[in-house]
Order: sequence, then structure tokens, then C-alpha cells
Amino acid sequence: MSVPTQSDAIDPVDRLIVRLYRTGILTPAEQFRSWALAQLARLIPCDGAIWGSGSVAPLKFHTVTVHGLPSEFPQRLQDSTPLNPIVPRLMQSLDTPVDMADVMDDAQFFASELYRDTFAPYGIERILATGHLDRRSGLYSLLTLYRKDRGQRFTEQERARQKRAVYHLFNAASHTFFVHVASTHRERPPGSAAAVVDGAGVFHEAQLRFLDLLDERVPERDPQRLPFELPPPGETRGFGDLMLRSEAYGDLFLVILWPAGPLDRLTAREREVVFCVAQGLSFKQAAKKIGVAPSTVANHLYRVYRKLGVCSRTELAGLVHPQQMPGDS
Repeated sequence: MSVPTQSDAIDPVDRLIVRLYRTGILTPAEQFRSWALAQLARLIPCDGAIWGSGSVAPLKFHTVTVHGLPSEFPQRLQDSTPLNPIVPRLMQSLDTPVDMADVMDDAQFFASELYRDTFAPYGIERILATGHLDRRSGLYSLLTLYRKDRGQRFTEQERARQKRAVYHLFNAASHTFFVHVASTHRERPPGSAAAVVDGAGVFHEAQLRFLDLLDERVPERDPQRLPFELPPPGETRGFGDLMLRSEAYGDLFLVILWPAGPLDRLTAREREVVFCVAQGLSFKQAAKKIGVAPSTVANHLYRVYRKLGVCSRTELAGLVHPQQMPGDS
């Protein structure tokens, strides 16, 4: 008789959750969803799965990941949305797994145009789906598992497992994405948060703090898009008491948002002078570094003192956070 080990005593969903956050962070961001779907398929045996994320209105996915099914299947599924009765049920039962058998009995489903045109060509017989909506960003996520054996229904235990697991898949995917973003975009102001949007300012990903900063200042905003015009890449602008900067991110844009600090009220040249002072450079050394006359440095520093209400170099240096210091070129 075998003796149960400590790992055997751990709930399999808990093991999956641990892998998502610990091992998932080591997975390249562009591969995370495929990797996570494979992990979920080990927890809930299935022949295929699809994970889509996009805007809730219109219900269209920006990102789609497929496991165990042909690459053309997502488009076939998208085209069938008007005919698919599971879609409105998912919107009514967010974060709760819905089995197609809950929506249509077998006789009706297997005789339907939906089954014949969308699922039968891929051998799909059983369907279990869960939808999630982040109401503050308008981002909708759908995760569906498929089986090809009509006799292998999804059990209540498997529904419960999917219900617990999908929240962590969605959350871990976003967390992993922004960890990788931070590793490649290191110059981030203190207290900043990020989001990824398209050219119209519609969210594709958003950190919770980013949404918090917006909600505190624009409580009646359109949840699906930025409440301000997207600045050109590389340009920094103010939005009330916030500062924002955008950077090109493939075909999208990475937007950095942070509460305005004392240095944000300065001109670019004035900030250069402040950074030189914070490094302990003399007027002459600072002038040489930024390519102006020492008297120009002195004039800029005088204006900085008045703007920030400081009286000494020590006070001024104390306002500079290490993350704000530019790297050596």
C-alpha cells in the first residue's frame, strides 16, 4: 500500500495556481497563454481549448490562443456568434462555467445548424465555457474547453475546477505580461502604472493601478478607452494632476501614467540641470555635460528653486528619485 506524499495532498487546482504564478513568470510573455492552456488541459482533460480576449462591445477578440485545434477554428467560431446561444448565457453568468448542454439539450444541439457548420467539422461534441468581464476596462475574456467524445460529459467537479482556475489564468497572464514589459521598459517614474491600447485608445491590457488612477479622477469615463487623447510616442503630457507618456508597442501603444511630482512641473532643460545637481556636478561641469554656458545653468537653477520652493542643492537633490535619473549614454 503506497503512502500519500505531501504533493498528493495538495489540491490539483492549487498546484495549477502555483505553477501559473511561479513557473509562468519564467515563460516568455508571447508563449504564456499557450503554456497555460496546456497546464489547464492536464487539470481538466480535453481535446482542444480556446482563450480569447477583447472588447466587450463589440464582442470581438484582440488576442486568441488555440490549443489542440486548427488555427482557422477561432474565425469559424467568431462567425457563428449570432447563432450561438451560449454567448448570451455567458454574459448573464460571468465567471461561472456554462456547458452547452445547459443551454440546448443534446437532441436540439446535434441537429442544429450551429453544430453542423461550426463544431462537427472539428469533431467537437462537448463544450464548457467561462466568460469574464473587467468592467473598468471593458476587457472581456472567454476560455472554452472542447471534447470530441460525445459520451464524455464535463462533470460537476470539472466545472468547479474550471471556475476556480480561469480567474487565475486571466490574472496571471496580465501579471506576466506587465512583468515582461517592465523588464524591457525600465525607465518608469515612481508610482507609475501601464496599459496597452490601440490607436483609438481602446484597452488591450491594463494594470489595476492604471485603472485606479483613472477612476479616481474620471469616475464617469467610458470604461473601454482612455479618457484623453493618446500622445505621440515619446511625448509626455499632463492630464490634470497626472502625467502620461506613450511608447510604440508593435502595432499598439504602451501608455505610462503617474501622479505628477515636483519635477514634472519643470521644462526638459530645467530637469537636465536638476539631474546634474543631484549628481553633485558644479555649474561648469553641468554646463559642459548639457552643452550650455555656466551662466545658463545658474539661471535655470534659480528658476527651479522658485518653482519648487527649495533653497539649496541638498533640498533639490532630495526631490530626485533614483528611477528618474537618466542613464549614461
